[in-house]
Amino acid sequence: MRFRHEFIEKNAILLLVLTLLTVSIGGIVEIAPLFTIETTIEKVKGVRPYSPLELEGRDIYIREGCYVCHSQMIRSLRDEVERYGHYSIAAESMYDHPFQWGSKRIGPDLARVGGKYSNDWHYQHLTNAQSVVPESLMPHYAFLQKARVRTNLTVLKMKALRTVGVPYTDDDLKNAVADEYAQADPNATTTDLLKRYPKANMVPGDGRGPTEMDALVSYLQVLGTMVNFADTSEEQLQQ
Repeated sequence: MRFRHEFIEKNAILLLVLTLLTVSIGGIVEIAPLFTIETTIEKVKGVRPYSPLELEGRDIYIREGCYVCHSQMIRSLRDEVERYGHYSIAAESMYDHPFQWGSKRIGPDLARVGGKYSNDWHYQHLTNAQSVVPESLMPHYAFLQKARVRTNLTVLKMKALRTVGVPYTDDDLKNAVADEYAQADPNATTTDLLKRYPKANMVPGDGRGPTEMDALVSYLQVLGTMVNFADTSEEQLQQ
């Protein structure tokens, strides 16, 4: 047997062919079964696409590099679960393109930050983080309060996401801009908005159109709030 291995190792072409053959077989064994199922991620009750304002807030989150210091993935380790909450499941990121799991934590994980603090706290924290967390290294983002969301681009973003599987409906696209304004207007009627996007967090905008800070807060406030883990089966959580 040793001499057979020696013969193969000394023959570069044969070694290359056998290596490619081995890798091909391994790849087929791993990939082929995926074509026999509809999806590798089981749908979990409560998970929905982001509302138009949350979607814009997510883009601002990415643009400002928030993912560099904050992760959005709680591992199933005791210390992480005790600190942050229920461990993350795949379905929570099924509409994220790209996902924001992250690989570094200069600041805390944000996977369960939604509803943990009030809207006012988030506005103050983004304006001047050190005013609420003195030891924070986070930069100031007060300028987001002066910049308005470019709502004319939202529908285009939603259409692009629909092409990769995010289930935005024609009704969602038709009402996208109106939903953005409603979510950031304390005097707006939000019945239809909440039917389309349950648990959407209303932010205290000025009624003159959502600011980038309104959008970012709406995104942060929805993180980790969609899934009711008490009503989710263990089989779904293990996906």
